[in-house]
Amino acid sequence: MSVFDRIRDRIRGADEAGPAGSGGRALPMASLEAVGKAYGRGDNRVVALAGVSLDFAAGSFTAIMGPSGSGKTTLLQCAAGLDRVDSGRVVVDGVGLHKLSERALTILRRERMGFIFQSFNLVPALTARQNVELPLRLAGREPEAAQVDRVLAEVGLTERAKHRPGELSGGQQQRVAIARALVVRPKVLFADEPTGALDSRTARDVLGLLRSMVDRHGQTVVMVTHDPVAASYAHRVVFLADGRVTGELESPTAETVAVRMAGLEPDGVEAS
Repeated sequence: MSVFDRIRDRIRGADEAGPAGSGGRALPMASLEAVGKAYGRGDNRVVALAGVSLDFAAGSFTAIMGPSGSGKTTLLQCAAGLDRVDSGRVVVDGVGLHKLSERALTILRRERMGFIFQSFNLVPALTARQNVELPLRLAGREPEAAQVDRVLAEVGLTERAKHRPGELSGGQQQRVAIARALVVRPKVLFADEPTGALDSRTARDVLGLLRSMVDRHGQTVVMVTHDPVAASYAHRVVFLADGRVTGELESPTAETVAVRMAGLEPDGVEAS
């Protein structure tokens, strides 16, 4: 049993947050309950999230969208425990993040979450394989060759395992980042504009890969994006404006997402 498992069991025992809710109903893999978050003070105070409540079911792919300043990135950061909420609570894999110390929160992120960013964040001096192994080594765990081989194969990089980031295309670098996130077998994969730095064809390949992880392996994915095409790969799109959830769209298409986004933009501003 890992350190995080012991922490989780202790918190569950005190908080009645177990593997099932009332009546045996399965809990979501992650949830936000009346979450509030603000930055600054006085006249400079900006409310980023205002009473946001959302559930992310296990094995689901959710896209978060909204105009600039709507709170979508703050939502992802709070859901992932990268930022503390001011009010409400966030629960991931049955654990209330508000109950965790910084050390316990770090362990939870390391063992139960995966992260993908627009900028890839690969170590230039390491090979693709070494970059994938890095989270395990930082956690003091010896990487299992079979486990690393598996995730490299899943993202189609078996033949590129010994190449450094500078020898890879942008799409291949993002695939390394995805493999690095998957190697820890995360409960939730958080993606912040994962295709923002890619051309449209490469972006489609990466998004197809993320969707296949959901469909084939039951991975839970929460993705922030500004792109209606990217959002169309999700099962559900959640729309934010002024720190509040304004609506949701199931089985989205790029066209239906674009129409909803256009309605959220201030007059005279086109959605990007």
